[in-house]
Amino acid sequence: EHMFMDPDRLPWVQKMIIAGTPEARREALDKLLPMQYQDFYGMFKALGADKPMTIRLLDPPLHEFLPSKEDLIAKVAAKKALKENCTEEEKMLEIVEGLSESNPMMGLRGCRLGLTYPEINEMQVRAIFEAACDVKKEGINVKPYVMIPLIGHVNELKVAKDILVRVAELVMAEKGIKVEYKFGTMIEIPRAAITADEIAPYAEFFSFGTNDLTQMTFGYSRDDAEGKFLKRYVEQKILPANPFETIDKAGVGQLVQMSMEKGKAVNPSLIGGICGEHGGDPDSVKFACQIGLNYTSCSPFRIPQAALAAAQAEIAKK
Repeated sequence: EHMFMDPDRLPWVQKMIIAGTPEARREALDKLLPMQYQDFYGMFKALGADKPMTIRLLDPPLHEFLPSKEDLIAKVAAKKALKENCTEEEKMLEIVEGLSESNPMMGLRGCRLGLTYPEINEMQVRAIFEAACDVKKEGINVKPYVMIPLIGHVNELKVAKDILVRVAELVMAEKGIKVEYKFGTMIEIPRAAITADEIAPYAEFFSFGTNDLTQMTFGYSRDDAEGKFLKRYVEQKILPANPFETIDKAGVGQLVQMSMEKGKAVNPSLIGGICGEHGGDPDSVKFACQIGLNYTSCSPFRIPQAALAAAQAEIAKK
């Protein structure tokens, strides 16, 4: 989502959000489509042939792309005090207030956002497949793996996937070329992990978003917990380690393991991995190898230590 924060794009993202009708939303999305196309085209070219690229669809709450409520209140108050026109600011404040949520991390985001406004995900998938087809025509065989985030119920994945597969197939028909692709999901909600056997027939891969899965399993808000009590918990041995730094094997880890076991029981070709900060933590990487996951994903600077930990885990297995 950081690619949408670019000064050339943010106004169109904001127009998309404040659009009152699907038609007005599509007008803004039509402006964003070529920008997204260039993103994915560049990434596919850089990646090279015969490698898969996993792309998570837009995940965060929409209010993250709008001005802060506090800043808007201050601007409106200042303009009113100076008897200046503040109609535009008042309109934006009304929209921001309408989008504000008590708990945005558990609100309108992830697949819920894509199901409420399907045209957003349709634009992203069209950009992905137009770029993949064009790069393949240049002789580079690319493999887009599209990840639908924050599934909690199988029907969310079924509906979202049906819409997006239609877009992918339509683009390939328009371009006259086929690319190898997969649709999968992020398992970040305990209910999704528990019902993995229902979800797996509709997913070709599971990516475990262990940051959110840890938050929801422990009932901790990471932002609040790390600043207020987690350090003391670790110092007093209430917890053996910060569960946001090293995966909690007994709780969160068991959910991941159970989810893959249940998923593979109905879909033997299912692949899985962890993503986020845990994906670069050596202990978490070794645990991922032990329970049969296929990959971890982490920030670039942590890749060397993740690769070393994975190699050590493979040697230990043998």
